[in-house]
Amino acid sequence: MLQSILFGLTTGGILYIIAIGLSLTFGAMGIVNFAHGLVYTIGAYILYTALSSLGLNFFLGALLAVLVAIPVSYVIEKFVIRKLYGQSIDYAIIATYAVLLIGVDAIKWIYGPNPLPISDPVGESISFMSLEMPVYRLIIIGISVLIFIGLSLFFKKTIVGKIVVAGLQDQEAVRSLGINVEKYFAIIFILGSALAALGGVLYAPISTLDPYMGFHILILCFAVVIVGGMGNLRGTAIAAFVLGMVMAITGRMWGPAADAMVYVVMAVVLIFRPIDV
Repeated sequence: MLQSILFGLTTGGILYIIAIGLSLTFGAMGIVNFAHGLVYTIGAYILYTALSSLGLNFFLGALLAVLVAIPVSYVIEKFVIRKLYGQSIDYAIIATYAVLLIGVDAIKWIYGPNPLPISDPVGESISFMSLEMPVYRLIIIGISVLIFIGLSLFFKKTIVGKIVVAGLQDQEAVRSLGINVEKYFAIIFILGSALAALGGVLYAPISTLDPYMGFHILILCFAVVIVGGMGNLRGTAIAAFVLGMVMAITGRMWGPAADAMVYVVMAVVLIFRPIDV
């Protein structure tokens, strides 16, 4: 059971890192951003390129992946997302899904369709109560907690963070103060995309890379956003770790039902707290 708890916390940490940007975009802009899954995938593949072709170590490869994600997300925000403000949610779904499909085909063209492995960068385990706990998974949990603390301080202590939080609650009131709230939302969009790339980097060594990896994680992250609440920073964190634990414990009891239980939890939440779109 302790092993399942560790795996659940690891999965929850990855889901939180990826889902927080999706939650802010969804809550602030009212945009369902499928392109978020593409940035996640790009992060993982840039890491692979850095390790296999450039000869960089894992840390430098991760840094390169996040840096590459920033201009990619800027282009997506400027030429796709920015044109969808105030539009029907259907347009956002179609446009960002198209970006995801185009990106997946580009990745297949460059890297091929076959899965690619990345080894554990630490390769060490800690023995605890007759269990072997991989150090890398503990590092992922620690990073996710640090990101949660860092984002909490960012939104509470910085001007940009306070404007974004105010915009999440009442955009018109913020605009009435002469503040271009869309500019600040764009900054948060890029920050969230960088975190998505970091999520791809961190998850790559405990899975395999494939061009469609963004689809699976994206559905799970939407479940996190729905359960935690759109734009709800603390709720997103709680939902990510709860769903991660649900997946791990269910997977231990009955593997094929692990993902299905996530959607059961999401359905129960929607029954009692439906979303107004």
